[in-house]
Amino acid sequence: MSRRPDGLLNHNVLEDDKGPQDACGVFGVWAPGEEVAKLTFYGLYALQHRGQESAGIATSDGNRILVYKDMGLVSQVFTETDLASLVGNLAIGHCRYSTTGSSTWVNAQPTLRPTKYGTLALAHNGNLTNTGDLAELVQKLEVETPKNERGATTDTEIMTALIGLQDEKNVEASALAVLPKLEGAFSLVFMDEHTLYAARDRHGVRPLVIGKLDRGWVVASESAALDIVGAAFVREVEPGEFLAINEDGIRSEMWAKPEPKGCIFEYVYLARPDTTIAGQSIHAVRGRIGQRLAIEAPVDADLVIPVPESGTPAAIGYAKQSGIPYGLGLVKNSYVGRTFIQPSQTIRQLGIRLKLNPLREIIEGKRIIVVDDSIVRGNTQRALVRMLREAGALEIHVRISSPPVKWPCFYGIDFATRAELIASGLEVEEIRRSIGADSLAYVSEEGLIEATNVAEEKLCRACFSGQYPIAIPTDMSEGKMRLEVTDVHTVKVHK
Repeated sequence: MSRRPDGLLNHNVLEDDKGPQDACGVFGVWAPGEEVAKLTFYGLYALQHRGQESAGIATSDGNRILVYKDMGLVSQVFTETDLASLVGNLAIGHCRYSTTGSSTWVNAQPTLRPTKYGTLALAHNGNLTNTGDLAELVQKLEVETPKNERGATTDTEIMTALIGLQDEKNVEASALAVLPKLEGAFSLVFMDEHTLYAARDRHGVRPLVIGKLDRGWVVASESAALDIVGAAFVREVEPGEFLAINEDGIRSEMWAKPEPKGCIFEYVYLARPDTTIAGQSIHAVRGRIGQRLAIEAPVDADLVIPVPESGTPAAIGYAKQSGIPYGLGLVKNSYVGRTFIQPSQTIRQLGIRLKLNPLREIIEGKRIIVVDDSIVRGNTQRALVRMLREAGALEIHVRISSPPVKWPCFYGIDFATRAELIASGLEVEEIRRSIGADSLAYVSEEGLIEATNVAEEKLCRACFSGQYPIAIPTDMSEGKMRLEVTDVHTVKVHK
């Protein structure tokens, strides 16, 4: 089932300086007798921050799999009637931010593919780094282009095709044959008519957790999604682990030796503050980052304010450590973001005021410390500093709860290109002058790592250091559009 197959794009009001965007959120549930589509809907609702471009749900009643997906937020895509039609004992769901392939309906997930042993539906969070090689392998295995080929251009579609094309006895055996061929970051939920599956790459770059319902099991990108559906947190899916869940229970198999390299940016920005990763409360970690930032970069000021909401826990930690009062100096409009309405030039020129507005009575006449999670291009901070000065701030000291982002991510975060990252070309003092702040400081890499309580060797810090733990192709210049098609029979593959 589907709607709006016209490739309609979302438009971001602040597209000129979008922050780091995660790839996706995934959710899977096996729960006979429960309304699995509604559970998945609410699970995706909890994961909406991980992707706002499209959403989809697949369910199985034991005989057939139905998929419903569309462009937009979870609340825009599904109605009560839609969910009522998605009946079954198991389901998977997905909310997307594109990191491979354009933001179009055809690239929305879950993907669906018929196989010789049933139907396969799959949803993916992360980004593969050997997509070109895998696309060539798919072309060799396919005798002819499937009749239902619709020109999808994602690494998810390629994984789905590879599993479906294996000459194995079932989906499980096929998946276990394909997983070792995949390089990069992937947390997967997938299903056939009877079984829910999950898998995580050997490095565990993107999070994935298991939860227990009274009458079933849940797998989700973050523990916050377990909370919303009433599932008890059991544990994380291990790096290199494969799971199968059905009427026989839950089975686990290690398909690769774990080499943990969890994404450090999950702790800084990507994950919800009410999520737990590697046994650490994200809210608590961000508070500790703020405390460390206050120790490393103190300044004499009257008030600490966050850039809501991602800067809030760190700002609270900074205020606690420094003894400087904490206040809410900026009001956020939670409904600004992705929309189907293309903003006019006049609206675009309003810029950050659409998203944040200062409380003049809090700001005026004070020396302000502004805590934010990261600086990408610098346009947002430049506009923010200007806006706070107009509101009467005497001094503006910007403090950032991550080190300078100097390198792009190839594992599932859509940062700007290196040429666009302000910290890749400018020193801290030059960035300070560029954004117009009275002072600027970032937390150190050592301070950030210490705040996570995770061993340094188990974290990926490539966006700060340029040291990529998983090999990437020498030429990634085409970025996420490297699999775009000229027609449905000819895929442009770039290694």
